Amino acid sequence: MEEKELYKKELGLLSYLGQYITDHKKKVMETVLAQRTRFFTVVLEDIYKPHNASAVLRTCDCFGIQDVHILEKTNQYKVNPYVTRGASDWVDIHKYFSNEGNAVQDCFSALKKNGYQILATSPNPGSISVYDLPANQKIALVFGNEHEGVSEEVKQQADGLVHIPMLGFTESFNISVSASIFLYELTKQIKDLTIEGFHLSEDEKHALRLKWYKQIVKRSDLHEKMYWETLNS
Repeated sequence: MEEKELYKKELGLLSYLGQYITDHKKKVMETVLAQRTRFFTVVLEDIYKPHNASAVLRTCDCFGIQDVHILEKTNQYKVNPYVTRGASDWVDIHKYFSNEGNAVQDCFSALKKNGYQILATSPNPGSISVYDLPANQKIALVFGNEHEGVSEEVKQQADGLVHIPMLGFTESFNISVSASIFLYELTKQIKDLTIEGFHLSEDEKHALRLKWYKQIVKRSDLHEKMYWETLNS
């Protein structure tokens, strides 16, 4: 099936599924889609406590971040629905695991291929301040686990290190709080800049819209089957 033909038929499917979605909910989705971005993204390395990773997913959704990348080295991540409050339905999760131990390399290679500068969050000497982040370029922020922070492997393969200046005795914030501060600073800076390609393309919005409609409509798999059968009859 040609791309244009498929796109046209998917528009028909959206219209078909849209019958079962309220106008208010569609309007909210369009508002969210208009503000979604892949210009910034978040990477979580081997998170020990699932509720912390789930809290970061919720944070990313709140800041309009579409993608979260999860490195599963020794710990597998499972969504905690009580913490995400549904955010996992709207954010795309990309997991990386390798029996050969190449999860970091696989993830970073994919990110760099897509033009991201990879910055690991760490208070190490030479780390730049969150307030000096270059918000005019694609950034992937890497957060480590609750016990040890980002690994030496991540530090060595990242393009740089970044930290939140601390004024007290404690060295770091909880991971979800840290993610909130970093993303707040980036989105605050971006408001004063005009960056081409910051928001999702129309094709990306279309793909997400279709995905979200299918998630919202009950038994959408049956509705979709009926739609294609009617179309092909």
